[in-house]
Amino acid sequence: MEVMKMLHMEGGTGQTSYARNSLLQRIVHMKIQSIFEDSIKELYKATSPNCLVMVDLGCSSGHNSLIMVLEVIDIIDALCQSLNFSVPEFVVFLNDLPGNDFNTLFKLLPNYLKRLEEEKGSEFGPCLISGVPKSFYGRLFPSKSLHFIHSCYSLHYLSKIPNGLVSDNGEALNKGNIYIAKTSTVEVWKAYYIQFESDFTLFLKSRSKEIVPGGGMVLTFIGSINSHDPDNIFEFIGITLSNMTSEGLIEEAKLDNFNLPFYAPTAEEVMELIEAEGSFILNKLEKFTVDWDAGCSSFDLHERGKFVADTMRAVAEPMLASEFGEDTMDELFIRFKELVMRLIANKKKQYFNIVVSLTSKKDHKSE
Repeated sequence: MEVMKMLHMEGGTGQTSYARNSLLQRIVHMKIQSIFEDSIKELYKATSPNCLVMVDLGCSSGHNSLIMVLEVIDIIDALCQSLNFSVPEFVVFLNDLPGNDFNTLFKLLPNYLKRLEEEKGSEFGPCLISGVPKSFYGRLFPSKSLHFIHSCYSLHYLSKIPNGLVSDNGEALNKGNIYIAKTSTVEVWKAYYIQFESDFTLFLKSRSKEIVPGGGMVLTFIGSINSHDPDNIFEFIGITLSNMTSEGLIEEAKLDNFNLPFYAPTAEEVMELIEAEGSFILNKLEKFTVDWDAGCSSFDLHERGKFVADTMRAVAEPMLASEFGEDTMDELFIRFKELVMRLIANKKKQYFNIVVSLTSKKDHKSE
């Protein structure tokens, strides 16, 4: 799988699109609201820019990224009024991989900008929004040009499939799984961690050069309590694929050789890598859980199962379809829905999440 081409959410506005199935991600953002707001206030007090430049890394194609932009503007506007300061101009960059459906995102912009003008008035300073289609594992912006960096539910995706998942003689080492699972070996976990360590360190180094001293960064991941056995929802998609393989619906070799570019770190791993890289002050780290079916308004088990399956399909279908074929996706997610129903009927299933608030060190020098 070519990660840079296939790692994106389901585009458009159809039934299986991310735009229509991203309520869970919105709920996750609501959970971090206080950390988000505190970070913005602190960075503004520390930098007081005439033009505030911010970026959403991994913006995808739905409403969530634009809602976040309006929230930042509201927070700064209220703070400026309380301090009797003039409100700055805003420059916003929306970043994702080139395969992201930027067209759907940009079609939403006129309504959001109109709403901003109606709420703030025509005298309110300009808000200029641009797209940046490129991997955030590397430089994206000029040195010391950003005041606020936000990323929600993106940094658990890796830049590539980890090395070390195939033996020297070409045998797949994570057979029957698409991610770290209960049957995975320690070697599989190590391969995934090494790739995450490399990617996250590069991410921090790149952002440290782009952010102004005193600038803020809020990052939210899907994490795990124990990265050796993460009990991650992708394990259960893997189980569904394995069952389809046993029935001859999917080639066994395809499943054995497929691995997701994904890693759910522990809080300890995240803290250690931030400290080791050394460019940022860790202001706060919080852990929280969100039910798989958070946001589903129905108590009906079928509806809850469908909600979870639709959410995951919007996230994972482009990656899975690239390997197993578009024609298998309907059957895969029907079966996955049924598995989810059995799982949540007996036990609450949750995403484990990590959010960190960071400040760029004022004595850090970009290279």
